[in-house]
Amino acid sequence: MILDVSGVRFRYNSHPVLDRIGFAVGKSEILAVLGVNGAGKSTLLKCLNGVIRPQAGSALLDGEDLLRMEPPAVARRVGYVPQRHADTRLNVYEAVLLGRMPHMGWRVDEADHRQVETVLRRMGLSHMALRPVRDLSGGEAQKVVIARALAQSPRILLLDEPTSNLDLKNQLEVMGLIREIVDDNGLSAVIAIHDLNLALRFADLFLFIKDHQVYSLVRKADLKAGTIAAVYGVPVVLGEMAGRTVVVPV
Repeated sequence: MILDVSGVRFRYNSHPVLDRIGFAVGKSEILAVLGVNGAGKSTLLKCLNGVIRPQAGSALLDGEDLLRMEPPAVARRVGYVPQRHADTRLNVYEAVLLGRMPHMGWRVDEADHRQVETVLRRMGLSHMALRPVRDLSGGEAQKVVIARALAQSPRILLLDEPTSNLDLKNQLEVMGLIREIVDDNGLSAVIAIHDLNLALRFADLFLFIKDHQVYSLVRKADLKAGTIAAVYGVPVVLGEMAGRTVVVPV
């Protein structure tokens, strides 16, 4: 396994958010983190990325505990795509180059530029390298944020609602890119996501959080409608459409 998480607990003051969360993700696997609003999905990603410190637990990445590392060490191993990202006056190239900061010395060297150029080509962004990020469409801007995470040369990607506020075409394109990147580079990805059908289309593992704990951790073939109904409080059926499994509320 690339990432092995065990016993993660986090509280805001006296309010429990995560309690004994555990899961494992292997090479070229995508894990979808699912649950109602406020279930703790974003908090879990922030714990794994070192944005906040859990009160207990471990997160072993290739055998090293992310929860015990200093932020620069985490940034050299983990590519994080937050749910919201700040407005910037940088152009696309400059924004992606920021992903190299954990690896840089006193200056940007040729290896950093090569990595940025490789990522821009991979993400189909080379032709807009000099465009201001603030002038891009929502889908283009999201690709830039993912490209910045890839420029870090991470072992794992953590993505918080990477398709929020995107139209259907861009949702499919962004998730498809993530799937390709994970497969082609032997990475792992953990994605907090609301859209069950997008998760079913692109993810391998499904972590359902309910009442601060892991309600279910299953592979796609083992997912049951009853699990979804219990977590979301809505009766659903799982069916096949155009050769794909879909969730339909009833």
